[in-house]
Amino acid sequence: MGLSLYVVLGSAVVGLLVGLTGAGGGALMTPMLILLFSVKPAAAISSDLVAAVVMRPVGAAVHLHKGTVNLRLVGWMSLGSVPMAFLGAFLLHEMGNNSADQKNVEIALGAALLIGAAAMVLRYVLDRRSSRPRTGKIAEVVVRPVPTVLIGIVGGLIVGITSVGSGSLMIILLLFAYPMLRAGQLVGTDLAQAVPLTAAAALGALTFGHVEFGVTASIIVGSVPAVLIGSLLSSRAPDRSIRPVITFVIFASGLKYVGVPTTTLGWTMGAVLVAGAAYSLAARRPWRRDRPPAAAVTEPARALAQQTAQQRAQQRAGRAGATADPLDDVPAR
Repeated sequence: MGLSLYVVLGSAVVGLLVGLTGAGGGALMTPMLILLFSVKPAAAISSDLVAAVVMRPVGAAVHLHKGTVNLRLVGWMSLGSVPMAFLGAFLLHEMGNNSADQKNVEIALGAALLIGAAAMVLRYVLDRRSSRPRTGKIAEVVVRPVPTVLIGIVGGLIVGITSVGSGSLMIILLLFAYPMLRAGQLVGTDLAQAVPLTAAAALGALTFGHVEFGVTASIIVGSVPAVLIGSLLSSRAPDRSIRPVITFVIFASGLKYVGVPTTTLGWTMGAVLVAGAAYSLAARRPWRRDRPPAAAVTEPARALAQQTAQQRAQQRAGRAGATADPLDDVPAR
């Protein structure tokens, strides 16, 4: 299979989402290859992993330049993810044609992603109630080695088996392990740790799997420019703009991997978009132009008004003195 224009266009859409959110690469790219372009599952997984070796470093480089990557976190996560990615690729090879085991892994991953999406919504609600913004500086984060390595172990194994989770699953685990990181910092660190992870998984795929280089080339051509644009946007966009996109992509990925049909998935995500837009309008109420009541005048404004009144009174007094009766100045005889 040579370069395909449709695969290039589809990869561009997925690449934009990967650069913007750090999630959804394998969870969206692999189903697209299988369902829309009839690529065999093993070949789709292997080709996607090899293409990710080129795609992920582009987004990671942008975030490294912007200073939104914690290299200590990346190192500890890679310590667990790299060897487990090799193990996952080997387990996928051992499964052979037994798609039932792989399907069970995908369903379990889909359920984990749905739970993670719900948890992100819950954390958003809790953050609004506590009014504690995520303002932690990326260089001042205190790294906890044990949970960070465990995150890498879980993510590496699942990525090696399914090519899914290097972004979607990792970013959820990072969110709860380091809750004060801003969304842009989560995306940057996640994209950076995905570089050694996907490299290890791709090496395993080249060793044990079947890579279609035409599919891989189409993915690279479409996704690399798009992931660059998405990374530039996510490194500058505010937290409130990125977090809903991350949640949306993870929710869509989870629904797809628990077996929701494509048509149903489209209608469901359309309904989610409509509901989200309605909630945003209800919260902001752009049609209301509230004016502060007269009693709500601030202290500085009140002091300025009093000063102005005094100046006007003095001016009136001065004019009254100037127009006084001139006979008052004539000496008495």
